[in-house]
Amino acid sequence: MISQDTTQIAGSQPRFAIRQVTMEQPWKWLAAGWADLWRAPGVSLTYGALLSIVSFAVSAGLFLLGLEYLLLPMIAGFMLLGPMLAVGLYEISRRHANNESVSLKSALFVKTSSPGQLAYIGVLLTLMILAWIRIATLLFALFFGTLEIPPLDEATQLLLFSFEGLSMLAVGTVVGGVFAAAVFAVSVISIPLLVAHDVDAVTAILVSLRAVRDNLKAMILWAWLVAMVTACGLATLFAGLIITFPLIGHATWHAYRDLIKEEA
Repeated sequence: MISQDTTQIAGSQPRFAIRQVTMEQPWKWLAAGWADLWRAPGVSLTYGALLSIVSFAVSAGLFLLGLEYLLLPMIAGFMLLGPMLAVGLYEISRRHANNESVSLKSALFVKTSSPGQLAYIGVLLTLMILAWIRIATLLFALFFGTLEIPPLDEATQLLLFSFEGLSMLAVGTVVGGVFAAAVFAVSVISIPLLVAHDVDAVTAILVSLRAVRDNLKAMILWAWLVAMVTACGLATLFAGLIITFPLIGHATWHAYRDLIKEEA
């Protein structure tokens, strides 16, 4: 079933309708993503490996600089910025669907339909990540006052075995959840849409928000699946991202294709 209200930008640019999906579809998106992953495994796995190496290098750099307390906010930021980092995977899936050739070059240097508008969303997501890091720092100050942020091993004990730490974790989880939900709703459809269509960023975001609103239960399940699969990749010192990141990237493209219908 397709939602009756559509989103259109000025001029002759395309209109988009929202399809209604069932709770089974998120699992099918994962299956389709898995199939895409193994259609060109060399390209997809290399893409995931590059991201894994960069993530590990950034984490190691934080430890070397004595900034390991930024590791958890950085991981949260990674999950928020994930849809933008997966642009090359969307392009691979798009090429598979159109029976076009796939190469690592085409994945790393994507010629999107709306490069400028995609950059706007990238800036928006980056600002949201910076805001989240700032809020996380303020939360620490709120619960611990002028206490200097301790090393990671001491911080873990402080957070898990003190009233202030547990309180901060509870509040931080709620605030972080709000940020994550907002980023998910804004980016889950808008970024694949901008890869495929020449539209403006505002329209792409509105389409994404409507897709989430009109399929709220299915999209909550999809967000949970994305979070769990990504968490598995992060929990293996980023090595698991070699598989989990391409899997989610390809699956997200299929979610976009199922949810959005272009109208004449």
